[in-house]
Amino acid sequence: MGGGFATLLYKEVLRFWKVGAQTVAAPVLTALLYMLIFSHVLEDHIKVHDIPYTAFLVPGLVMMSMLQNAFANSSSSLIQARVMGSIVFILLPPISPREFFAAHVLASVIRGLVVGAGVLLATLWFVPLTFAEPLWILAFALTGAGIMGGLGMIAGMWADKFDQLAAFQNFLIMPLTFLSGVFYSIASLPTFWQQVSYWNPVFYMIDGFRYGFFGVSDSSPWLSFAVALGCLLIVSGITLNLLERGYKLRD
Repeated sequence: MGGGFATLLYKEVLRFWKVGAQTVAAPVLTALLYMLIFSHVLEDHIKVHDIPYTAFLVPGLVMMSMLQNAFANSSSSLIQARVMGSIVFILLPPISPREFFAAHVLASVIRGLVVGAGVLLATLWFVPLTFAEPLWILAFALTGAGIMGGLGMIAGMWADKFDQLAAFQNFLIMPLTFLSGVFYSIASLPTFWQQVSYWNPVFYMIDGFRYGFFGVSDSSPWLSFAVALGCLLIVSGITLNLLERGYKLRD
């Protein structure tokens, strides 16, 4: 990786950090509101794997926040650059597609991790957590944020205007994250919906990430990591292929 990669990475990180109240503080507040509402209503009625409901909820909220913000970072960056015409200033310098891809995805991962750490630190005031397998926590955090960073690049290249990008997020990313076991264990679902959940790749990211905290999960962490890693490779391959072809970037 050359100087172009480092400069582009710095630009992408600075882009979200300069508006931290919107890109970091707001998602943390949203996650806290989810936790306070759901825990208030369900804490005394639900236990999952003998884990208090609020404790069970926190890792799901942390991971959901990381995934959604990693996607938002790369997707908003690309569509803004394309709509405003500033993408040309990134394409003119000798930056390879791999450097372009790595800088945007890494910046998305950084934003996801910053938001996730903010949610985790804020919720620790309300509920104590264990860290049974910290390496699994890190592995799923990095893999999940990387997947969403790549998906965000695909969405940012595909969308021609902001409402198309919003549709991509509202009809694909949001359902995948909300229906992945963030707020519940899929073991509590009817058999049909359990089988449907197993086809949702985000379920494996959430479930594996939660395993890192409690050492229990609805699926094997090795299977979850294999699915997440496979998704990362597929999304990365598609994104790099689009970048090498200059898909909607050189129009």
